[in-house]
Amino acid sequence: MINNNSQSMRVRFAPSPTGYLHLGGVRTAIFCWALAKHYNGKFILRIEDTDTERSTQAAVEAILDSLKWLDINPDEGPYYQMQRIERYNEVINQMLNEGTAYYCYSSQEDIEFMRNIAKDKGLKPKYDYTWRPEIGKNLPTIPKDKKPVVRFKNNKIGITEWEDIIKGHISFNNDELDDFVLVRSNGIPTYNFCVVVDDLDMNITHILRGEDHINNTPKQLNLIKALKKIPPKYGHIPMILGSDNKKLSKRHGDISLLEYKKNGYLPEAIINYLARLGWSHGDSEIFSRTELIKWFDISKISKSSAKWDLKKLKWINAHYIKHSNNNRLKELILPYLIEKGFNITICNLDEIIELLKNRSDTILDMANQASIFYEEVNIKNLNFNKNTMNYIQDFYHQLHNIEWNKNQISNVIKFLVNKHHINMFELCYPIRLAITGREKTPSIDSLLAILGKQKVLSRLEKFIKNNS
Repeated sequence: MINNNSQSMRVRFAPSPTGYLHLGGVRTAIFCWALAKHYNGKFILRIEDTDTERSTQAAVEAILDSLKWLDINPDEGPYYQMQRIERYNEVINQMLNEGTAYYCYSSQEDIEFMRNIAKDKGLKPKYDYTWRPEIGKNLPTIPKDKKPVVRFKNNKIGITEWEDIIKGHISFNNDELDDFVLVRSNGIPTYNFCVVVDDLDMNITHILRGEDHINNTPKQLNLIKALKKIPPKYGHIPMILGSDNKKLSKRHGDISLLEYKKNGYLPEAIINYLARLGWSHGDSEIFSRTELIKWFDISKISKSSAKWDLKKLKWINAHYIKHSNNNRLKELILPYLIEKGFNITICNLDEIIELLKNRSDTILDMANQASIFYEEVNIKNLNFNKNTMNYIQDFYHQLHNIEWNKNQISNVIKFLVNKHHINMFELCYPIRLAITGREKTPSIDSLLAILGKQKVLSRLEKFIKNNS
């Protein structure tokens, strides 16, 4: 349990716009948002765009669209790091004046040479402190026409440690941390420097992020110490693994969140599934946004990696589809049907949705199933035997004389089963294929009732003609 009585909780989500918002990042956003809301705090969005070579506006828009779709809206932001360069320069000048940072003129070739020497000795590659100011040390002559980087004068002795609010106690030896670069030679500040300045300026109290950031935390803590500030609380979330226990990748389903939207998943299902992936509240599998906020307890986040399960996500998504309002489902399915070029006025879409909502994993799945009501079928060469063709022809003739509704169609089916001394499958399976071209559909009586008498008779007539 977090004791947060002294100040209002402020939690930030800080993605880099260098690619799509992957599932691990989405889960981090959900956890950050739920933590802030549980404690009536603030959820802050920050775009960390200092990697100017890889950051794109398209990725920024995808991040914003993703959070908007999930209805995880920031209380503040988005803030953009590239709009804060003046502030970073101000802090760098302060650190240079205080002696906690220094200019380094070592070339990239020099750095590579240092790395190779360390590698040959079986040591961890690190900077050799050539330009680090020390008492009694003579620095090299500053080269002309060469732009320096700015490095952090890290403490070489002792340890840096913290109580991770997820992982527990973590410590690093300071001599492993290196004098890392704060500002590149092109004047653009680096990730580890910017996040520290931002977190302090924005009064961030709690940081939840992926465990791949653990190695960054001691660097950031030492920077905060050099700036004589109080650090936020850090929590590092275990990664999501694929079904083969390897890092989640595209082949496991780690595609853009907006691809899941395109594929017909509902935002509440994504939130429910990802929140449950590595966090739990008893045995609850299905819970609302309100319940997630009420129940969210960071101590319930697992210290072990979670395993991605697409079948489980589909099951949860199917649950939300089943319990969704039909008008909402109609709005969601319409774009898929229109994209397929269907004339949606020829069948009662409300009836189709009611029929399919209990058997659809996604909205795309529902749209694909709904296609049987709109697309033309022309089934040939099924090679049914003579008896089966007789059943189909008899069914065709019996349908001419009935009032068109589900009960009357069901009565015809029962009558023909008794008449020909066959079972339901022997009649319904070939009828289903003849009318839809599919082996699996909703119940045949419900299906035909919605299709309408004219369309059913037309399809049967065409099938009989093509297969006689």
